[in-house]
Amino acid sequence: QVQLVESGGGLVQPGGSLRLSCAASGSIFRLSSMGWYRQAPGKQRELVAGIVTGGSTTYEDSVKGRFTISRVIATNTVYLQMNSLKPEDTALYYCNAGAGLPGHYWGQGTQVTVSS
Repeated sequence: QVQLVESGGGLVQPGGSLRLSCAASGSIFRLSSMGWYRQAPGKQRELVAGIVTGGSTTYEDSVKGRFTISRVIATNTVYLQMNSLKPEDTALYYCNAGAGLPGHYWGQGTQVTVSS
């Protein structure tokens, strides 16, 4: 089993920044891919950013140039640095991990609200 624990969400003004963290524990050898998904009210869950063991990354078009995903293998932690936040970035953000994306394992979610 794998446990994913997220932190770092909150309320921020438009143009501000937040950094989300996701710490993985358990059978981490299964986690070749890690990523962040988000779900806004009334919308489907979508992939925001993903990273694989080799370091390759992928981003949803609307966050390219504003968000950066990174992973520290030694601590089994994945981060999402979010800059130039917009109200449309408001959503519940989920950490995800597994052999691919979407993976089998999900975190509990952390709320990000962008509002003045």
